[in-house]
Amino acid sequence: MRKSLILAIGIAMAFLVGTTAGQAETKSYWDQATKQFIEYDSGRMLGRSSIKRKDVKYDGPYGPNTIVINTSERRLYHISDGGKAIKYGIGVGRAGFEWSGKNRISRKAEWPGWTPPPQMIARERAKGIVLPAYMEGGTNNPLGARALYIGSTLYRIHGTREPWTIGQAVSSGCIRLTNDDIVHLYDRVKVGTKVVVLR
Repeated sequence: MRKSLILAIGIAMAFLVGTTAGQAETKSYWDQATKQFIEYDSGRMLGRSSIKRKDVKYDGPYGPNTIVINTSERRLYHISDGGKAIKYGIGVGRAGFEWSGKNRISRKAEWPGWTPPPQMIARERAKGIVLPAYMEGGTNNPLGARALYIGSTLYRIHGTREPWTIGQAVSSGCIRLTNDDIVHLYDRVKVGTKVVVLR
């Protein structure tokens, strides 16, 4: 009886250790600025929100290879052929930072650097928060793993280091996805892709 109990405890411990190791997988990315690989916790960086991306039917007015952002629904649709789209959960601009319009993706960047605009720096300084003039891309950068730049505006569709904010109105106008979802979208769109933002 005692041997069976010890064996059962040993098996349970091995299972728990294996499960924990699987959840805290360490990955790395090439940091061009420092010319070295940087390790990060993929569970934190590629964390998922409770809003799962999914394939859906689409019968709206926009054609294939269009990104349609519905800010009131807090969803982004990437339209494809055959009346289909991929639907992603997003974080959108908070009160006072909402916007709408049409534009195109003007640039794509992996692990983008971040230059806060002067208005944001001043706004945050008034709250006692000092933002850097520039932040290199990486795991601590608020733009996350990828960025799609919208025309010549200050707005981007980008990742986040805070996946729990997806589905909320939290940003200064940018559209944020989890890092897992922005990588998925980034690999499917090109510079020149049309972007439609609806309120």
